[in-house]
This record gives sequence, structure tokens and C-alpha cells, in this order.
Amino acid sequence: MEGEDLIELKFRLSDGTDIGPSKYNSATTVVSLKEKIIAEWPKDKENGPKTVNSVQLINAGKILENHRTIAESRVPVGELPGGVITMHVVLRPTLPDKNSGNICCIYILILAEHILTTMCAYVCNCLFRF
Repeated sequence: MEGEDLIELKFRLSDGTDIGPSKYNSATTVVSLKEKIIAEWPKDKENGPKTVNSVQLINAGKILENHRTIAESRVPVGELPGGVITMHVVLRPTLPDKNSGNICCIYILILAEHILTTMCAYVCNCLFRF
């Protein structure tokens, strides 16, 4: 791996625990990172992610897109050379069948010690947006 641009990442879960840190090639895609998170999800935690689409990765307040690489997704502000970058993991709730009636879904996202709550009333084809 000598000569490759390696980036050290750790993934912060909603309860404050981390997966990692581990080193990744800068050409690694966000979807590959999500697959690694699913594979390494702590077995003692309930409601782990089932698919990459149920995982959102956030770096410096920006939701990362699956098709992009780490290099394309980095926000270098505040990064120290050789430092570990912390990405936050947010799980999307499983969408209910659209014929199952009305429910209310709540996202709680903790970033930089601030709590952002987004609520969405589900009526037919509601999409979650941040």
C-alpha cells in the first residue's frame, strides 16, 4: 500500500460508540464504506442497518453520496495531516408499506453537540429529506 493516498476514518454511531479507526484508500467509494459499517456493526446493538440505503454517512455536516469516493467527499476544513476523520452514521428508519396508514417518523441527528430533529408525517409516498 505504499504510495497510495490512505485516509484514516472512524464512524461514530448515534450512541457515541465508534467503528474503527481504519485506513482506507482515497479511491474507496462511500457505498463500500457503508458495506463495511454493516459488516462491522456491533452485534449487541439492536436495529442494525440491513442495506446500504438504510445508512447515511455525514462528514462535516454534509451527507455523502454513495457513488462518490472518499477523496471526492472530503471536506478538508479542520482536518489535521495524519489525523483521524470522524464520520457520523445515521440510520434511516425502514419505510412502512404505503398502504399501512399514517405514522410519524422522527430522525434525531447529533452533530457537534447540537440536536437536529426532523419530523415527517407519512402519507402515501412521503420521502425523507435532510
